[in-house]
Amino acid sequence: MNVLLLGGTAEARELARLLHAEGISVVTSLAGAVADLHPPQGTTRVGGFGGADGLAGYLRGQHVDAVIDATHPFAERMSANAADACARTGVPLLRLSRPSWAVHPDAASWHWADSIDQAREIAGGLGERVFLTIGRQSLAEFADWGDRFVLARVIDPPDIAIPASWTVLRARGPFRIDDELDLLRRYEIDVLVTKDSGGPTDAKLAAASELEVPVVMLRRPAPPDRVRLVTYVADVMVWVKGLRVGVAGQRRRSR
Repeated sequence: MNVLLLGGTAEARELARLLHAEGISVVTSLAGAVADLHPPQGTTRVGGFGGADGLAGYLRGQHVDAVIDATHPFAERMSANAADACARTGVPLLRLSRPSWAVHPDAASWHWADSIDQAREIAGGLGERVFLTIGRQSLAEFADWGDRFVLARVIDPPDIAIPASWTVLRARGPFRIDDELDLLRRYEIDVLVTKDSGGPTDAKLAAASELEVPVVMLRRPAPPDRVRLVTYVADVMVWVKGLRVGVAGQRRRSR
């Protein structure tokens, strides 16, 4: 069985390990947006496919039996391309999307935004010292905030000109709550702006709650229509094993 795993998340890395242990051929595709890559088990490819057309051609050419979309919840374009390509080729597709923070105990107290522009507008009215954890590709939307202090935490260096009033921290999570409390206090943060990435690594949210720092939370995009969605790695493995039985049966009958 040949599986294409659209990766870039901790869940994708765990899936690659489990699939490899089951003897399933898995290719993990990484966008290449993060420079410090730690290759998962199995085969790894880096870079785009050339949109939905290119991905459909890849699925046919590589005889892919199933696609698992385990990209970041905000990787909207890749998820849409996967849905389109799999619909054209008839290749089964499953989307793994970690649980949303909408069910977090403090979610009702956050300021929810439907777009970066709305998040920016809300945050602008909540304080002058802003902590951004929105990924480097979204920093450009705040680049003209040179009149206020901004603490931006990213994994890789930003690709924009950084205003003199900003401080950029390069760090990779997960983070400890004590460290997040120290960070918010040390930089006297007035408001945290982040994305509904979900998952268990919510130390910054716990720290903000403890210090009563307002949180502006950007809602995640809706998944593509008619794509099956699960939230846990174990559910993906059940799906794959079920498909594996069908694939093996088809190949026996075709001999």
